[in-house]
Amino acid sequence: MGATTVDLLPVSGAALSADPRALAAVRTVGTHHGVDYSDDTAVTALLAERRRAVEATQRGPLVWLGGSTLTVAVIWPFLGPILPAFAGKTVLAYAPAGPLLVVAVAALALVRVRWKRELTHPALVGYREALGIARAHGIRLTHVPAWLEGRSSTGGGKGATPVPTHPPVPPTTAQAAASSSSPDHEAADEGGPAPQAAPQMRASPAASAPVPVPPKPPAVTEYEHLADTGGWHDETGWLLVFAGLIGTAWAYSTGSPVGYAALLLVPVAILVWLAGSRQGHEKNQLRAEALKYVKSLEAAQASGAHVPELSPQLRELVDGD
Repeated sequence: MGATTVDLLPVSGAALSADPRALAAVRTVGTHHGVDYSDDTAVTALLAERRRAVEATQRGPLVWLGGSTLTVAVIWPFLGPILPAFAGKTVLAYAPAGPLLVVAVAALALVRVRWKRELTHPALVGYREALGIARAHGIRLTHVPAWLEGRSSTGGGKGATPVPTHPPVPPTTAQAAASSSSPDHEAADEGGPAPQAAPQMRASPAASAPVPVPPKPPAVTEYEHLADTGGWHDETGWLLVFAGLIGTAWAYSTGSPVGYAALLLVPVAILVWLAGSRQGHEKNQLRAEALKYVKSLEAAQASGAHVPELSPQLRELVDGD
């Protein structure tokens, strides 16, 4: 994402401060690891530093060595026998694949060990513990970065280092009373639709007035609906072109003029590509609006607001950073 890097935290200090018990537990964990996990500035710096360290393990000569030797080891049994220098020499034609595979596995295993070691850095272990505590106290996390849990940015699953799960902490009597007397609860009791909750916020350290969470623009909602659609136009277009060429070749070889009708698939493929291009352009425009919205949430969070949990589409957008 380049210049639009998103530094939206999974949970802000303001959100933790809303529950004194959660705040106390998180600060206790932070004391053990030497980090104040309720300090947004400190946490932002920590995550940026540790993310760079984690990503550094996935680059460099060791990764290149493992990937290249694995590729050669896989293709060698097919390539060796047809090389003139190894013709008729079974050992030279097949045997090198074994040592190459051993080197590749060893290199990639060492890469994973280093990657896992960075993910289990004490400061990150403590932060994931703090996130688990927040969840247990009913504090919704805005998002959990895929890299922090050792997940692929495009994949699901728990990951190599998931946020720990703790038993839910029951609310205090005061919290339960406040929840039951809230407008949302009363509307639910009456069977009517609950109004949207007012954004939680606190005064910014640099300003006297609190900063509200910005409303979600319609373009962002549309992006959430379209983010997972499409992606089939290129493949379908090429299939139509190949089908048209095959049909034409069959018509030419058999002398059957009916087969030339397959040429009509070529303009259909062009129409499919044009539709995909229009959809891609629209999604790129909506993606830009979604990024602006996420950046506005980041600014609100930095000013003390408790931002809402991101949708799966927006979480994927942030993870792709």
